[in-house]
Amino acid sequence: MSTDEPRPKSSEIAGQKLPYPARQSDMNQAPDSDLSNYRPAGKLRGKTALITGGDSGIGRAVAIAFAMEGADVSIVYNANDDDAQFTHDRVKELGRQCVRIKVDVRQASACRQAVDKTVEELGSLDILVNNAAYQMAQPRFEDITEEQLRRTFETNIFAYFFMAQAALPHLKEGDTIINTGSIVGLVGNPILIDYTATKGAIHAFTKSLALHLGKRNIRVNCVVPGPVWTPNIPATMPLEEVKNFGHEVALERPGQPEELAPAYVLLASSDGSFMTGSLVEVTGGKLG
Repeated sequence: MSTDEPRPKSSEIAGQKLPYPARQSDMNQAPDSDLSNYRPAGKLRGKTALITGGDSGIGRAVAIAFAMEGADVSIVYNANDDDAQFTHDRVKELGRQCVRIKVDVRQASACRQAVDKTVEELGSLDILVNNAAYQMAQPRFEDITEEQLRRTFETNIFAYFFMAQAALPHLKEGDTIINTGSIVGLVGNPILIDYTATKGAIHAFTKSLALHLGKRNIRVNCVVPGPVWTPNIPATMPLEEVKNFGHEVALERPGQPEELAPAYVLLASSDGSFMTGSLVEVTGGKLG
């Protein structure tokens, strides 16, 4: 979408429910993740990045932005082969190498496998983006099952620990870890209580790991999105929430994945060299 075209307001979002895990290609209003408005400057030339949840949504936009900046990319995903192939092909069209790795990041062994394959095929690892996430709205707190609670925590925070532990032996001075948090981890959400708890944990994890790795000059930061239009929304939120998604922010609309990607570039590049332990809010005016 051109910057000259206004992005859809919340009231213009069509109601749609999709089964989980939803494919971006099945959305009747596709997220804007093609980076058509982005102007690269070679900020990640010679770098290699691993991005979890890299098949669609924010992860896809970050993969494309990194490739535009000169990085080779490994995308880790769990379910949607078609979406992962689309992202892979777009990175390749940009002249960069891309590796697709289908694993369940809830398992420490799978995270080690993903890192090992990235290094084996791309030669190094300089940037880890922990982005994969699971959520499922529950209007009643009592209806959050033990199974859902475990899946949410294992995907959203256990996997971030496992990936960071697997990546660290390969990271060197000047490299970086970027986590994806959420504004709901700062302000809460009444129908995403388990999810908000994990996002708050990610924020604290970011700050503590940044302190731990500072002496090694490995930076750890967190992007804190507001409401962003991704396949997770029609797959996990009530229809009325989907229809009005993003209405509560100052800009009166959801963000698009390509609007988040520049924040990841900032934190991955030397432009963010004095940033560590930061929570970078990109929220459309929903402030913590």
